[in-house]
Amino acid sequence: MRFIRNFCIIAHIDHGKSTLADRLLEKTGTVSAEDLRNQLLDDMDLERERGITIKSHAIQMQYSEGGDTYTLNLIDTPGHVDFSYEVSRSIAACEGALLVVDASQGIQAQTISNLYLAIDNDLEIIPVINKIDLPGANPDEVEDQIVDLLGCDPSDIIRASGKTGQGVEEILHAIVERVPAPQGDPNAPLQCLVFDSVFNPFRGIIAYFKVVNGTISKQDKVKFIATGMEYDADEVGILKLSMQPRNEITCGNVGYIISGIKDSKEVRVGDTITHVERPAAKAIEGFKEVKPMVFAGVYPIDAEDFENLRSSLEKLQLNDASLTFSPESSKALGFGFRCGFLGLLHMEIIQERLDREFNMNVITTVPNVSYRVYDRKGEMTEVHNPSGLPDPTKIDLIEEPYIRATIITKAEYIGPVMTLCLDKRGILVKQSFITGNRVEAIFDMPLGEIVIDFYDKLKSISRGYASFDYHVADFRPSKLVKLDVLLNGEPVDALSTLTHIDNSVPLGRRMCEKLKELIPRQQFDIAIQAAIGAKIIARETVKAVRKDVTAKCYGGDISRKRKLLEKQKEGKKRMKQIGTVQVPQKAFLAVLKLD
Repeated sequence: MRFIRNFCIIAHIDHGKSTLADRLLEKTGTVSAEDLRNQLLDDMDLERERGITIKSHAIQMQYSEGGDTYTLNLIDTPGHVDFSYEVSRSIAACEGALLVVDASQGIQAQTISNLYLAIDNDLEIIPVINKIDLPGANPDEVEDQIVDLLGCDPSDIIRASGKTGQGVEEILHAIVERVPAPQGDPNAPLQCLVFDSVFNPFRGIIAYFKVVNGTISKQDKVKFIATGMEYDADEVGILKLSMQPRNEITCGNVGYIISGIKDSKEVRVGDTITHVERPAAKAIEGFKEVKPMVFAGVYPIDAEDFENLRSSLEKLQLNDASLTFSPESSKALGFGFRCGFLGLLHMEIIQERLDREFNMNVITTVPNVSYRVYDRKGEMTEVHNPSGLPDPTKIDLIEEPYIRATIITKAEYIGPVMTLCLDKRGILVKQSFITGNRVEAIFDMPLGEIVIDFYDKLKSISRGYASFDYHVADFRPSKLVKLDVLLNGEPVDALSTLTHIDNSVPLGRRMCEKLKELIPRQQFDIAIQAAIGAKIIARETVKAVRKDVTAKCYGGDISRKRKLLEKQKEGKKRMKQIGTVQVPQKAFLAVLKLD
């Protein structure tokens, strides 16, 4: 065990984690020259296209120093605020962390929040300043920021470049020297912490784990404590670029287990694996259950695909434990699922993955957050869906979730950033200068306001220099109303939203205008209305496609024309009674991006 080091890399999005991981793999000879490519650990096409890490990946390296060979287990982590749950899982399986900071951008909000996660878990932090080869790099200023943040010695900070490979040798040396070896008892009853799982269509579910106590061998009878299920360990092994089987995985090491599990509900991330014959007394304290922030309905375009969608979501949930879903139905869209996501990027990624990995064509409704609704008797119900809201006459008050948001930006952008936050009903808690021209502002804001386009707007007004991180603080009473969209007097439940009373009229107006552009014209007029209860607050009309019925009447008596027009009028009336209006998927998506 003294030659094992488990570590992860934490950083803000786009600070060069994946490139630095490539250099570590190259330096330790884990990857041969012909297998080497950029962002090697980002194996999803989606990750490579967008240049972001979505999944944490584990890989083992061998590194020799001073005549000893060390086993280094690296768990790469995402940097976007929506994937902080993946980060917390990786941190739970490590003893040390590389804190990577971009030399040109300095410390950002997500760097700080991931750092606090690591410090809470007593990880040894190794600060690294990356991208020092860039023309705009300012390593001296960034070094001062890190010293202020960590209180470490400037000599502890390693300057490196993932692109050129500079400083990589020092990083490997620091991992061996500074990161403590895992603590555990090889002779105690087996305890393995499951930190990830993937689905393989041929071999079933593969669980990744870290051995905390004891040793796990091939063909052992094992038990998953949370589910109580027992299995044979058909194969155990270590994670190199591909999975490599081994006869046993020793205490402190990271590996995988294949035991022919077919049902996705039988593996839970954070569960503990133990032996059937000599079980551990209790499960390991894992990480806390993730709470989804944003809810949206996901419906198959073809009603027959409902069961396929369920199995696709179950397989995705294995790969991404932060996704939650439960069945629901809608008048407009039929049967589907109410899914919980960690944020809007997370929702977008899940939608893309359903399309690419499972060929599922889905419609996603307007995202919303969960509200607490108190009736006149004082009983509380949680509402994730506007259509689940009780009758307004029975509601006493509605509480909505508030977040504590941390925004770090350059001093010249603080004015527009404040205007944006105050427009979103934010309350400034405090504002302080971190260094010369960098300001940290802390706001309390309603989660419902930031859920759709806040992050995009923040990036555009600060030219990409503002970083944003948040956690849910509490629930507060608020004046919220349910805004319904009616097409020809029929409510479309998938488009209804809960919104603050001050925003309701402008939002209703914008929704009607947008739908008018996107709903195709029919043979009859379509009335698009926005309503709060029985009160109509906005209206637009999609005009009918006109046919010139009187074209064949040339000359003759006017009554002939009138007779034709009356006949057409009757037909239009009848058509309107039986005609239905289909809302295209494009319209649902456009309503999300109204601004």
